[in-house]
Amino acid sequence: MENMNFCQSCGMPITSNELKGTNADGSQNSEFCTYCYQGGAYTQDCTMDEMIEFCVKPMCEHGGMSEEEARAQMKGFFPKLKRWA
Repeated sequence: MENMNFCQSCGMPITSNELKGTNADGSQNSEFCTYCYQGGAYTQDCTMDEMIEFCVKPMCEHGGMSEEEARAQMKGFFPKLKRWA
């Protein structure tokens, strides 16, 4: 887990090359996931709070936590991500 990369926009674990975003030249970007970063640009123009709300449902479905727990965890984690720092 210590070598796990997390998307620097949504916090999703990047566990395979298929999940990596892409740079403008088409090369893989290991800092951002494919859902957040494609072709060298963010896929969504949003605030950190909007990204947190977007991520609540997947966090609950895959993380087995309540909406309140998911929000609290992301509100603590997201400010440390490069996009939101």
